[in-house]
Amino acid sequence: MVARWIAQLIVSSGSVVARAFTQALRNEMQGMLYFYLHHIFLIVLVAMSAARRAAAERAANSSTVDETIKANTSTGLSLDEAMQILNIQDINDLDAVKKNYDHLFQVNDKKIGGSFYIQSKVVRAKERLEMEMNNQTPNSTDAKTDV
Repeated sequence: MVARWIAQLIVSSGSVVARAFTQALRNEMQGMLYFYLHHIFLIVLVAMSAARRAAAERAANSSTVDETIKANTSTGLSLDEAMQILNIQDINDLDAVKKNYDHLFQVNDKKIGGSFYIQSKVVRAKERLEMEMNNQTPNSTDAKTDV
């Protein structure tokens, strides 16, 4: 009989300890969940702040970006592609641009068996370089007037 009471006492105290342990574990898990959610929220806020700063920076530089995009879409070529087509290293070297343009335009003349497609690419490349030169010219005069 005494052994039965001792067994019941051990079982009941064991179940009380198990319930207390389970409750403590639940509380700890909820605290950890709150901790991690809080940190994730802070990380998202920092990322959003950085994105806002980057957007503001892009907006400040948007005029030059818009000009470049406009020039790329109107001619269908980027500045690098235009320089490769005309085989030039410096867009400010007007003599090399004109010499290479004239040579490539004449060599690809359809009347002498050239390619109209390549000839049109040469024309577009020259137009793209001229747009870039025109975009650079006002900026350099503005810089001189500010000084």
